[in-house]
Amino acid sequence: MFRHQGKSRTLKHNLRIATVLSFVAGIVNVTGFLSFQQLTTNVTGHFALFIYDVANFKFWKGTIYFLFIFSFLFGSFFSSFLIEKYKKNKQLNVFLLPTIIECAILISIGFLSNFIKIESPNLIVCLLLFAMGLQNSFVTKISNAVVRTTHLTGLFTDLGIDISHLFFPKSLIEKEQLKANIKLRSYIISFFFLGGLFGGLLFSRFNLGLNTLLFAALILFISLFYDDLRYRIIKTKRKYYPRKKHQTVIN
Repeated sequence: MFRHQGKSRTLKHNLRIATVLSFVAGIVNVTGFLSFQQLTTNVTGHFALFIYDVANFKFWKGTIYFLFIFSFLFGSFFSSFLIEKYKKNKQLNVFLLPTIIECAILISIGFLSNFIKIESPNLIVCLLLFAMGLQNSFVTKISNAVVRTTHLTGLFTDLGIDISHLFFPKSLIEKEQLKANIKLRSYIISFFFLGGLFGGLLFSRFNLGLNTLLFAALILFISLFYDDLRYRIIKTKRKYYPRKKHQTVIN
């Protein structure tokens, strides 16, 4: 899910990572909005508000929206920078680094909210946007720009285009690819919605507040653990099974 790259990556790998990360993004999106009435997984709305304040010469007021936009941008930059810096190290799963940083941010915000009164909510919004920039960047790189999980505008656009193309397929192969794209985008949209629903229930019904982010981090940790365990099992099988087969032939 996290390790497969390039030609070895399949639709199944993309579906797995898309469901996990879009679910996490849905949780973060709802938690951030219910806590601070700000969008914390994309910057489209912030950009519109920034332009509005600048157009009305409210430069200081518009600064905070600029910081929101910059936080997402810097998260994306930092994630990509880490991946490029360490990708030559064959022993290291480079996509592990930005994921762990994202987990650390979510855990820190959720945990500290129980002990510290949040006096600067805009700082928390910046941190959440930074975390979502990290996530969107590494999932974009790992999937070769096939998967994006933190916002839905482009997804609905691509989904609409793919559905329209189903009526005019040039070949059976193209039709199968379109169906795969529609399936992937439908999964992302569905799990973003389910993540938001799950986060909303935890936040409002169970009164967990920012502790809801701990569940998002837990899902990421479980996914990393599962991916690493599965990789080790497959690696072990490849290491020992051929040897056993060879010994059987000799005997």
